[in-house]
Amino acid sequence: MTETTKQLPVPTDNDKTPRQKVWPAWAIAIVALICVVLLALWNWQQWHDSQATAQTLERLQQDTARLEDLYGNSGNQQSRRLENLEDKLSSQRELIATQQRQIDHNARELLEAGNRTRTDWLLAEAEYLLRIANQRLLIEKDITGALSALKAADEVLTESDDVGVYPVREQLAREILSLKSIEGVDRTGLYLTLEAAIDSVNQLTDQALISEQAPGFIPSAQSEENSEQGGEPNWLTRGWQKFKSTLMQVVVVRRMDESVKPLLSPDQSAYARLNLQLMLEEAEMAVLRGNQPLYKRALTKARTAIDDWYDETNPRVGALADSLEELAARNVAPDLPDISKSLDLLKERLAGRHDGDNGNKEANGGNNS
Repeated sequence: MTETTKQLPVPTDNDKTPRQKVWPAWAIAIVALICVVLLALWNWQQWHDSQATAQTLERLQQDTARLEDLYGNSGNQQSRRLENLEDKLSSQRELIATQQRQIDHNARELLEAGNRTRTDWLLAEAEYLLRIANQRLLIEKDITGALSALKAADEVLTESDDVGVYPVREQLAREILSLKSIEGVDRTGLYLTLEAAIDSVNQLTDQALISEQAPGFIPSAQSEENSEQGGEPNWLTRGWQKFKSTLMQVVVVRRMDESVKPLLSPDQSAYARLNLQLMLEEAEMAVLRGNQPLYKRALTKARTAIDDWYDETNPRVGALADSLEELAARNVAPDLPDISKSLDLLKERLAGRHDGDNGNKEANGGNNS
């Protein structure tokens, strides 16, 4: 029994098994987590840098586009400025060339003027006077001024010793006679007369302007009775006149077979006066322009207005009507003759003298050579 017990294995203690070590795994996990965090931070930083780089690149592209536009506009402006400068330069060159030609022409004229005789100067003066005469007649319609200029030109031609001006003086005599046969138009006198008529219209009162003979005007019954009796009315006459005027205010008899004109109010009479004034001013414009149809039409309208609405028994109105009749008989645009033929003949004579002088100079130069 004791031997058997000694041969049995020694019992072991199962509760004291050794614990395994796990700290290296935790360390590896922590290191891996740190690496992951660092990698995430690095990726976020790279993404942020890429975004900043993209924004910077975009701003650079925008700045580049603006600079290109600016340089493009500046280039266009510079090109336009260059074109303007070239145009101005070309215009300045043309102006300088024109001035140079004018200087050369003036120099030749001065050289030729030194060789001109007294006859040449007299013919040039006569040409100037003939131009003045044509201008006075055609533009200003001044017959008296044109006639004076023609007479002065004929006197200048008389002083010249050129026998070639005979056809010019012959034509001048015809033109002077044609101007003398025309009745001169005193435009200043006609204008002043119309101005006086306008002043006369402005001085008329409403009683003088309104015509009692116009249809529709109701005259004063009392004045008619006084004019018929020619004396001071008695009480019976005054009563009858009062009754008659009252009856005329209550009962109005109108003739339907005649044209009836309304009574003129103060505003209407002022309008009628202004209308007549405008007609007379229109006649003044026709006088200054030499327009006979307009002048005739304006005076006809003014005369018709006086006949229709104004009292011609008034002395001022009668004088105004007589003045308008006298003015209507005047002719402000007579038929003007043609006085340009003498100027054309004188130009031909001047050209002939100039050509003759040039021919003599060339002949003298050939003989000298």
